[in-house]
Amino acid sequence: MIEFFDSHCHLTDAAFREDRKAVLHRARDAGVTRMVTVASTVADARVAVDLCRTHEGLWCTAGVHPHEAGDASPGDIDAIRALATENREIVAIGETGLDFFYDSAPRDLQRDSFAAHLALGAELGLPVVVHAREADPEVASSLREMPSGTLGVLHCFTGGPRAFEEAMSAGWYVSFSGIASFRSFGPVDLLRLVPQDRLLVETDSPYLAPVPHRGRRNEPAHVHEVAEAVAGHLGAALADVARLTTENARRLYGVA
Repeated sequence: MIEFFDSHCHLTDAAFREDRKAVLHRARDAGVTRMVTVASTVADARVAVDLCRTHEGLWCTAGVHPHEAGDASPGDIDAIRALATENREIVAIGETGLDFFYDSAPRDLQRDSFAAHLALGAELGLPVVVHAREADPEVASSLREMPSGTLGVLHCFTGGPRAFEEAMSAGWYVSFSGIASFRSFGPVDLLRLVPQDRLLVETDSPYLAPVPHRGRRNEPAHVHEVAEAVAGHLGAALADVARLTTENARRLYGVA
């Protein structure tokens, strides 16, 4: 069986409350042997750590999503630092970034939170998981200004060339979600420019289910269809994309 790595999902989301164990079993049955569940708040990160301790091949992040930046407390970065230092299950900082589409939090607070997460990732030597929507110039600026050597990933990439070019210059990774299977998917040319050793796939579940599951709850088992869509855009074999993206995610997150 082909093995897959879902590099970004949200297994602590309430959408999985009733059948989380079944979701994880379906993922294993579909060849998804490794997953990273991504936190949106400090409290969420604590729940994620507990979940990871009971499931092999599952790791997590710690961070404050840009949607939550308005409700974050001054002590959150210290709390994230402590969690990441004390728990080997945490393999990245985030998800952080900028979302100027929904504007769920004031933009100045989003920028400050993003900068703090980037600095923390550099301090701890952990990659930073970045959400970017309708903020291409601002994300590019943040990446130019981040501490030297900061590593990370532009997750669920649908953005423009400016953030993409900064990420490429910094040696970052780029991850594609079920949106890559949509007819409306735009950045095919940029997808093809991602070096083979920095390409990732993800579900971002429970959101953004790929075709043919579009409109329904997404889950890690569907990363197979994401990889198929990426393989189609690249003119590559599914097995090769699965192998490459698994190797890349293991390297980025430092997991076996």
